[in-house]
Amino acid sequence: MRLLLCYTLYLVLSPTFAQTKPNIVYILADDLGIGDVSAYNPDSKIDTKYIDWMAQNGIMFTDAHTSSSVCTPTRYGILTGRYNWRSRLKKGVLSGYSKPLIEPERLTVAHFLQSHGYHTAFLGKWHLGWDWGFSDETQGLDNLGNVFEIDYGQPIKNGPRSAGFDFSYGFSGSLDMPPYVYVQNDTVTAAPNRITRNMDEKGFWREGETGADFDHVKVLPHLTTKAIDFIHEHGASDSPFFLYFALPAPHTPILPTTEFMGQSNTNLYGDFMLQVDDVVGQVVQALKAIGKLENTLLIFVSDNGCSPRASFPELERVGHHPSHIYRGHKADIYEGGHRVPFLVHWPEVVATPRVSDRLVCTTDLMATVAELMDSTLPVNVGEDSFSFLDVIRGGRGYERRESIIHHSIEGRFAIRRDKWKLILWPGSGGWSEPMTNQGLEGLPPYQLFDLASDPGEKENRLEMQPERVEELKTEIVQLIREGRSNAGPVQSNDGEVPWEQVKWAFEE
Repeated sequence: MRLLLCYTLYLVLSPTFAQTKPNIVYILADDLGIGDVSAYNPDSKIDTKYIDWMAQNGIMFTDAHTSSSVCTPTRYGILTGRYNWRSRLKKGVLSGYSKPLIEPERLTVAHFLQSHGYHTAFLGKWHLGWDWGFSDETQGLDNLGNVFEIDYGQPIKNGPRSAGFDFSYGFSGSLDMPPYVYVQNDTVTAAPNRITRNMDEKGFWREGETGADFDHVKVLPHLTTKAIDFIHEHGASDSPFFLYFALPAPHTPILPTTEFMGQSNTNLYGDFMLQVDDVVGQVVQALKAIGKLENTLLIFVSDNGCSPRASFPELERVGHHPSHIYRGHKADIYEGGHRVPFLVHWPEVVATPRVSDRLVCTTDLMATVAELMDSTLPVNVGEDSFSFLDVIRGGRGYERRESIIHHSIEGRFAIRRDKWKLILWPGSGGWSEPMTNQGLEGLPPYQLFDLASDPGEKENRLEMQPERVEELKTEIVQLIREGRSNAGPVQSNDGEVPWEQVKWAFEE
């Protein structure tokens, strides 16, 4: 904790801002595809009127990406400004029982804003691990099929509060991962009184202990009420607030409430999308009601692409494509896995709505708020974060992101610079074809795509651009070795450097 204490002391002794600083609300959807937002997809069969309102009155980024194509890694990057594969998590996701992924000494966005006078709050799906009070010795905590005995009377440790949130309310993993209990400020709100499960394809959740106050169908509206209450409670305050609202939807279980069922004329997933859209509308209305919408930096983004659990065949029959023109979906290294809607609304600063093709990543929040606070981050913080504040307000900003490293559920890598994307694997690295050993047989060892002319990643230009391939291979090796992708001294990666995922691409 030495780094955090020293940094906080430095800021306390520095000049502080009055409430001219904006409130910051970060809404993170779960498994929402770029084609599910009608502002991004003219052919969308789901009318996301409230999310579209943000696009029509703010900035719509068209080349925005998550740092991973699955949940946990992206969430790590959002809060730390660091690629997840630099942490101990080299592939996959955590379970609802996992140990904390954010390192104890690591400064998060919440810590940073907290030290600048912000009241910080987390609501929703954490999925970054914390320490439960286990009754026995435990192994295999990250295995999604394992179930463990917990003393729910003990407070959790090393959760959102330790990561810089003054207030926290949510649950440990995804809404389909046990245990199903709410935790408020490190304390379980109601001990489990039953075992539940749902094996329906869309409404799926794994069997597990379920709290007396936990109802899967009501989780999204319940969390929304909590978010609205938080906004109203802090509406009269002179100090700014940061709300990280991590929705559990439209991830499985896909459980729209009665008022949304049948409203999309697509399927249950489309109905659930409309409910997510309505949540955004409720947050906007709450900010309006307290007179803080004008001076609130509101960001909406998804943590990765749409999941196949949405039933792509059903959606295709009504002409809806969650990945729009892009290949693949959640878990994949292809664009459909990590290219997401990214919308910024801030009326006091964004006077003219616009579309930006700036390359941005979900790791970029850390550097953006640092520039917003007119502050410099320590050299070992936000190693993969680039500010996009200059896009929002104009003028000279911090260093511009020129490349990005993509990462799939299997831990496969890709690097993007300008219009070129090099995938260091012959297949998807995730859940779409080609993915099996048999399906990869006979394919080139890696893939090069020109996204300007081929956004659907259909034509592998590997043999036509050998020099470009070598340039990108050299760059990704450098970015991995240096422990950072922005300017600064070399940093260490945690655990083993994931060379096994890329080294074969450099063998003759």
